Amino acid sequence: MKRSEFSYDYPKELIAEYPAEPRDSCRLMVVNRDDQTVEHTVFNQLPKYFNEGDVIVVNNTKVYPARLFGKKKKTGASIEVFLLRELNPESRLWDVMVDPARKIRIGNKLYFDRELSAEVIDNTTSRGRTLRLHFTGTNEELYAKIRELGQTPLPPYIDREVEEEDRDRYQTIFAEHRGAVAAPTAGLHFTPELIQALRDKGVHVAEVTLHVGRGTFRPVGVEDLTKHRMDSEQYTIPEETAEAVNRALRSEDNTVTAIGTTVVRTIESSLSANQMLKADSSWTDLFIYPPYDFQITDQLVTNFHRPESTLIMMVSAFAGYDFVMEFYQEAFDEEYRLFSFGDAMLIR
Repeated sequence: MKRSEFSYDYPKELIAEYPAEPRDSCRLMVVNRDDQTVEHTVFNQLPKYFNEGDVIVVNNTKVYPARLFGKKKKTGASIEVFLLRELNPESRLWDVMVDPARKIRIGNKLYFDRELSAEVIDNTTSRGRTLRLHFTGTNEELYAKIRELGQTPLPPYIDREVEEEDRDRYQTIFAEHRGAVAAPTAGLHFTPELIQALRDKGVHVAEVTLHVGRGTFRPVGVEDLTKHRMDSEQYTIPEETAEAVNRALRSEDNTVTAIGTTVVRTIESSLSANQMLKADSSWTDLFIYPPYDFQITDQLVTNFHRPESTLIMMVSAFAGYDFVMEFYQEAFDEEYRLFSFGDAMLIR
């Protein structure tokens, strides 16, 4: 398939600027693949679609405030640094994106406040740089300084100023391991009460970690999907998660539900020789688009995604392109709220 086949128009006024409150009060579209039907409900009704022994898999990555604002040493010009990934904690090297890129060169000194500065070590892409952070203190104190100065990196289509409350809004209740520059947004709809309701029904909640990178916002730059390359992202699948998922896979009655596209990429990236889930800590650049043979994922909870994104391509691989385009149009007609802070769907 071609990128342009995933282009569609949507009402801009449906883009959610803020999440539902409480989180599990957002709307839920239940998409049934077998008979190509759609139901409309509320996210807090999710437990009714699960049975004892089913497994849901969530991503426990934690978003850090990755956008730093500073100045160049010599000119005092304002600059922006977007922290992508820590390359080496000992030498404090970071992979970053900078703006304005044409004015930030190798050897430049950047200042963020009296205690935190950086030097540009290398160019990686047109906007990419390697920085060495300079800070007197431990690494934990450095991370605290980044949290103090940094701004939550909301997606570019959210057209408002970042607010202090976004540090909590753009974080799931599962967030534990720091490393993401974007939230695994399907997890944003869960509350402790909803998780308890699932557990009371005998549903096992398993965790993986995939640190969402800036590539989640990067558009597909080629028409031929076979030529698109995903950015690599680091993931971890614990042994207990693999055991829980594999028990469900061996059962004829139970399902494995991925909470979000990041979970799908994680669990579909780590298969054993007998097509079971393998505990592992590695990197994945898996790009899922039609046609794709899913080995682990039975069901998917996800948000509504932007046109021509790798995310809508994955959903189309899972539910079928024609059906996806059909129920997306129904969502627009029913005025579902869209994208990161928007409503959700359960694809069964």
